[in-house]
Amino acid sequence: MPPTPQPLHGSLSRRERQIMDVLHRRGRATVGEVMADLTGEPAYSTVRAQLRVLEDKGHVRHEEHGLRYVYAPTASRHTARRSALKHLIETFFDGSPEKVVEALVGRERSKLSDEELERMARLIDNARQEGKRP
Repeated sequence: MPPTPQPLHGSLSRRERQIMDVLHRRGRATVGEVMADLTGEPAYSTVRAQLRVLEDKGHVRHEEHGLRYVYAPTASRHTARRSALKHLIETFFDGSPEKVVEALVGRERSKLSDEELERMARLIDNARQEGKRP
Protein backbone atom coordinates (compact mmCIF):
# COMPACT_ATOMS: atom_id res chain seq x y z
CA MET A 1 0.00 0.00 0.00
CA PRO A 2 1.48 3.44 -0.93
CA PRO A 3 2.36 5.81 1.91
CA THR A 4 -0.18 8.42 2.91
CA PRO A 5 1.10 11.79 1.68
CA GLN A 6 2.27 14.14 4.40
CA PRO A 7 1.00 17.72 4.27
CA LEU A 8 2.99 19.57 1.62
CA HIS A 9 3.66 22.75 3.55
CA GLY A 10 5.88 21.50 6.36
CA SER A 11 7.48 18.38 5.00
CA LEU A 12 9.29 19.64 1.90
CA SER A 13 12.61 21.36 1.41
CA ARG A 14 12.87 24.31 -0.95
CA ARG A 15 14.23 22.09 -3.76
CA GLU A 16 11.54 19.46 -3.16
CA ARG A 17 8.88 22.18 -3.51
CA GLN A 18 10.52 23.28 -6.76
CA ILE A 19 10.43 19.69 -8.04
CA MET A 20 6.76 19.39 -7.06
CA ASP A 21 6.05 22.66 -8.91
CA VAL A 22 7.66 21.19 -12.04
CA LEU A 23 5.63 17.98 -11.74
CA HIS A 24 2.37 19.87 -11.19
CA ARG A 25 3.09 22.14 -14.13
CA ARG A 26 4.05 19.28 -16.47
CA GLY A 27 1.73 16.64 -15.05
CA ARG A 28 4.45 14.01 -15.36
CA ALA A 29 8.17 14.11 -16.12
CA THR A 30 11.40 12.16 -16.28
CA VAL A 31 14.41 13.10 -14.14
CA GLY A 32 15.93 14.87 -17.16
CA GLU A 33 12.77 16.91 -17.75
CA VAL A 34 12.63 17.91 -14.09
CA MET A 35 16.31 18.93 -14.23
CA ALA A 36 15.66 21.09 -17.31
CA ASP A 37 13.05 23.11 -15.41
CA LEU A 38 15.07 23.60 -12.21
CA THR A 39 17.29 26.59 -11.47
CA GLY A 40 21.00 26.06 -11.07
CA GLU A 41 22.67 22.95 -12.36
CA PRO A 42 21.53 20.07 -10.16
CA ALA A 43 23.18 16.71 -10.71
CA TYR A 44 21.10 13.92 -12.21
CA SER A 45 21.75 11.66 -9.21
CA THR A 46 20.68 14.41 -6.79
CA VAL A 47 17.36 15.01 -8.57
CA ARG A 48 16.74 11.28 -8.83
CA ALA A 49 17.41 10.91 -5.08
CA GLN A 50 15.08 13.80 -4.27
CA LEU A 51 12.33 12.23 -6.40
CA ARG A 52 12.85 8.97 -4.50
CA VAL A 53 12.50 10.86 -1.18
CA LEU A 54 9.33 12.55 -2.46
CA GLU A 55 8.02 9.11 -3.41
CA ASP A 56 8.86 7.77 0.08
CA LYS A 57 6.96 10.73 1.57
CA GLY A 58 3.95 9.84 -0.61
CA HIS A 59 3.96 12.97 -2.79
CA VAL A 60 5.16 11.33 -6.01
CA ARG A 61 4.65 8.04 -7.81
CA HIS A 62 6.50 6.64 -10.79
CA GLU A 63 5.82 4.43 -13.78
CA GLU A 64 8.44 2.61 -15.79
CA HIS A 65 8.59 3.50 -19.48
CA GLY A 66 11.32 1.41 -21.02
CA LEU A 67 14.47 2.11 -19.05
CA ARG A 68 13.21 5.41 -17.65
CA TYR A 69 11.00 6.32 -14.73
CA VAL A 70 8.29 8.87 -15.33
CA TYR A 71 7.21 10.68 -12.17
CA ALA A 72 3.85 12.24 -11.37
CA PRO A 73 2.40 13.94 -8.28
CA THR A 74 0.04 11.81 -6.21
CA ALA A 75 -2.16 14.77 -5.27
CA SER A 76 -3.81 17.14 -7.71
CA ARG A 77 -2.59 20.70 -8.10
CA HIS A 78 -5.89 21.80 -6.52
CA THR A 79 -5.20 19.70 -3.40
CA ALA A 80 -1.63 21.02 -3.17
CA ARG A 81 -2.88 24.60 -3.60
CA ARG A 82 -5.44 24.16 -0.81
CA SER A 83 -2.78 22.70 1.51
CA ALA A 84 -0.40 25.59 0.82
CA LEU A 85 -3.17 28.15 1.29
CA LYS A 86 -4.24 26.58 4.57
CA HIS A 87 -0.63 26.72 5.78
CA LEU A 88 -0.28 30.35 4.65
CA ILE A 89 -3.48 31.41 6.43
CA GLU A 90 -2.54 29.57 9.64
CA THR A 91 1.07 30.80 9.63
CA PHE A 92 0.78 34.43 8.55
CA PHE A 93 -2.85 35.41 9.17
CA ASP A 94 -3.63 33.77 12.53
CA GLY A 95 -6.00 31.33 10.79
CA SER A 96 -8.24 34.19 9.62
CA PRO A 97 -9.45 34.29 6.00
CA GLU A 98 -10.74 37.80 6.76
CA LYS A 99 -7.17 38.97 7.40
CA VAL A 100 -6.13 37.53 4.04
CA VAL A 101 -8.85 39.51 2.26
CA GLU A 102 -7.91 42.62 4.24
CA ALA A 103 -4.30 42.22 3.11
CA LEU A 104 -5.38 41.81 -0.51
CA VAL A 105 -7.87 44.65 -0.77
CA GLY A 106 -6.33 46.94 1.82
CA ARG A 107 -2.66 47.54 1.18
CA GLU A 108 -2.68 45.93 -2.26
CA ARG A 109 -5.78 47.79 -3.51
CA SER A 110 -3.85 49.77 -6.11
CA LYS A 111 -2.73 46.48 -7.71
CA LEU A 112 -6.27 45.11 -8.12
CA SER A 113 -8.41 46.06 -11.09
CA ASP A 114 -12.09 46.87 -10.75
CA GLU A 115 -12.82 43.61 -12.60
CA GLU A 116 -10.80 41.59 -10.08
CA LEU A 117 -12.57 43.27 -7.17
CA GLU A 118 -15.94 42.59 -8.81
CA ARG A 119 -15.09 38.89 -9.28
CA MET A 120 -14.04 38.70 -5.61
CA ALA A 121 -17.32 40.31 -4.57
CA ARG A 122 -19.25 37.73 -6.63
CA LEU A 123 -17.29 34.89 -5.00
CA ILE A 124 -18.17 36.26 -1.57
CA ASP A 125 -21.83 36.63 -2.55
CA ASN A 126 -21.88 33.04 -3.86
CA ALA A 127 -20.31 31.76 -0.62
CA ARG A 128 -22.92 33.68 1.37
CA GLN A 129 -25.75 32.17 -0.69
CA GLU A 130 -24.35 28.63 -0.39
CA GLY A 131 -24.20 29.08 3.39
CA LYS A 132 -27.95 29.77 3.46
CA ARG A 133 -28.89 26.59 1.57
CA PRO A 134 -30.23 23.68 3.65
